Amino acid sequence: MSGEPVGIDELLERVREGLDRIGPQEAHDAAEAGALLVDIRYAALRERDGLIPGALVVERNELEWRLDPRGSHRAPEATSHDLRVVVICNEGYASSLAAASLRQLGLRRATDLDGGFQAWRAAGLPVAPWEMR
Repeated sequence: MSGEPVGIDELLERVREGLDRIGPQEAHDAAEAGALLVDIRYAALRERDGLIPGALVVERNELEWRLDPRGSHRAPEATSHDLRVVVICNEGYASSLAAASLRQLGLRRATDLDGGFQAWRAAGLPVAPWEMR
């Protein structure tokens, strides 16, 4: 990057311009249609609030390695650059930055859940309790 430094609020605004962010019901419907929901919340939040059934849990610091379809450390679910990926954090901030990073890797259909897990739960969508693994 070049030019003047930007603050996080401006950076977030810029990356969101390139995303088609979706709401909780749309994320649920996308998952039903084959999209991959990816939960990047840290363990304490997952333990406290539960999990979205069927979501792939990937720590934020591993996200690009696990979702790069060409990567040597990819998750089995990372099958194609055409895969629709919906990144979910706690409240929908970090997930925007993460989705933008996935787009830079060529995952052109990556986006994030507006409002994050908290919006999902508030919408009354399914949440499973955390189980120690």
